[in-house]
Amino acid sequence: MTETTESTDQPVTAPVAKKTPTARTHHGDTVIDPYEWLRDKENPEVVAYLEGQNAYTEAQTADLAELRETLFDEIKSRTQETDMSVPIRRGDYWYFVRTIEGKPYPLSCRVAATTIDDWTPPTVEPGVSLPGEQVMLDSNAEAEGHDFFSLGAASVSDDGNLLAYAVDTVGDERYTLRFKDLRTGELLPDVIEKVAAGAVWSNDGRFVFYETVDDAWRPDTVWRHELGTERSADVQVYHEPDEKYWVGIGSTRSKRYLVLSVGSKITSEYQVLDSSDPTGEFRMIWPRREGVEYGIEHAVIDGADRFLILHNDGAENFELIDVAADDLGDRRVLVPHDPQVRLDGISAFAEHLVLGYRKDALTQVAVARLGHGVPTFEQLEFDSELYSVAASGNPEWNAPRLRLGYGSFVEPSEIFELDVATGERTLLKRAPVLGDFDANNYEQHRDWAVADDGTRIPLSIVHRKGLTGRSPLLLYGYGSYESCLDPAFSISRLSMLDRGVVFVIAHVRGGGEMGRAWYENGKTLTKKNTFTDFVAAGRHLVNIGRTSPGQMVALGGSAGGLLMGAVANLAPELFNGIACDVPFVDPLTSILDPSLPLTVIEWDEWGNPLADKEVYQYMKSYSPYENVEAKNYPAILAMTGYNDTRVLYVEPAKWVARLQELSTGDAPILLKTDMTSGHGGPSGRYAVWREVAFENAWILRQTGAV
Repeated sequence: MTETTESTDQPVTAPVAKKTPTARTHHGDTVIDPYEWLRDKENPEVVAYLEGQNAYTEAQTADLAELRETLFDEIKSRTQETDMSVPIRRGDYWYFVRTIEGKPYPLSCRVAATTIDDWTPPTVEPGVSLPGEQVMLDSNAEAEGHDFFSLGAASVSDDGNLLAYAVDTVGDERYTLRFKDLRTGELLPDVIEKVAAGAVWSNDGRFVFYETVDDAWRPDTVWRHELGTERSADVQVYHEPDEKYWVGIGSTRSKRYLVLSVGSKITSEYQVLDSSDPTGEFRMIWPRREGVEYGIEHAVIDGADRFLILHNDGAENFELIDVAADDLGDRRVLVPHDPQVRLDGISAFAEHLVLGYRKDALTQVAVARLGHGVPTFEQLEFDSELYSVAASGNPEWNAPRLRLGYGSFVEPSEIFELDVATGERTLLKRAPVLGDFDANNYEQHRDWAVADDGTRIPLSIVHRKGLTGRSPLLLYGYGSYESCLDPAFSISRLSMLDRGVVFVIAHVRGGGEMGRAWYENGKTLTKKNTFTDFVAAGRHLVNIGRTSPGQMVALGGSAGGLLMGAVANLAPELFNGIACDVPFVDPLTSILDPSLPLTVIEWDEWGNPLADKEVYQYMKSYSPYENVEAKNYPAILAMTGYNDTRVLYVEPAKWVARLQELSTGDAPILLKTDMTSGHGGPSGRYAVWREVAFENAWILRQTGAV
């Protein structure tokens, strides 16, 4: 259908995408796609179409201009713009990040530690420089002249003399790696282009390890660069030919080993190299075995070098073992498998170990002191019903204290230190929220919806205290890759809560909140559980009197955008609006094309529709784009980035074209394309705040809160 809205000048009509039939045949099934021509990014007609959709979206949301400005001002007024992070000790320096009012990007800074045994971070006032403070990198200067800027690696050599940093000024996640002498402030002549974001120094500061990506944006090769030499002399350390796997390079916290990782969605492999021999040969820990995932960490236990291995070989929710570094057959179980507890990660320090895990959809942390035989973990306790906690900012192997991050939906994030020996906790910083914010004005709690098959779906709910009856409500979801939507504070969300909106997260299957089985039952041939769980959550919220379909908006991004698209087809009557960011709404077309970025890697998550007819038919049955039909869709806002390499702009462009063609209702279907950004959206905090304000204004209107 054609959509028109009145403006002060003349009617603005949604551009009608032309139809150019493109045939696709797989497993005897021929599909005619009229909008595939929109994939040609360099076609001026495509650019004109996207710009026309932007103009239509602006016209349809013109009445929200004042609200958008108000929301932006509220975010800005609540944010301490001139601020700094808590300094982190690494080597002989304390490292921190500063932000300055009016500047969109942070400054990376450091100051020398007073003594080698000084573990108390220096007290710094926002906007007041420390004596001897050094600005290592000003991202504002680096971003000058660019519409987009993203900082990848910012890695300092162990002696503190050199900085390796990577920048992306396009949004396509291909970085340029440069080097700076921190003693003189001079840039070195070494420049390495078109690399992945990371960089790892050898202990002697002579070499840097980095990764390059293939045409499908898969990190496939690790290189070793000797400082002061031409890139042509760089040594290929490892190349992974299998398109399902990607590579990575890092080091243990102890700096004893360099670690080369190879992984797919369901399989892991690690090799290690003694850091004192950076030009040597890596040795294998466990060779890859399909379906076996593991991670490693180096520890010294009772004076002996051990590798901690967190694995799922015969242990669905993972098990923690340790093995002798020089005899991998010498192994013992430290934390056995528990079907109710999903082990997430293990960190090793000179004097203690830190275990991260989750139970009942909440993160947990346990600490074990070393030097007393087999490590025994003790869980840290917190009072809130809903919260997130994790080790945060602990690069130093010898640190006697453990830095942790903590927060909830109603409590601004905190950084505190735990004295492992005494158990004493010291608050280092609580994220400032300016104005009249009072956490006591809000409440959070857990509820449960019941899916069609009887599965209980956890819901996290936050709203202003005293709010009762049917209210405007925003229902958020993701549900892929075992990713978890843990409780977190948001300054921008306050603007919605204060206008009476209830915010709810549906922790649907396909995520990892309830353990590995929760993920397994929301992927490949069980993917539809993700969508029906979300619909069940929405219906539950209506049935208990929390909201009504006329007041409820759904929100998701990336793979959560797939969820939004599927829900739009399954239950359009349940929502008054659906918002999706960089949405993966044409999955079958993408996953059928192994030449597209990341497609082959994704087969473990979605299945391989090229090789398996059942997977093909199943994906076709839920693909949002494939299943748009003539019916009354709610208002839809799709936001994307022209330079996105993860979910190409063409997916929401095609989806919106088909929705605008077939929707029988009057609710506007909108597409907003940022012509300078990629998957992460615009860069610079002020641009990000304006984008958030744009989306939140639309959500507030569709919930009826304004």
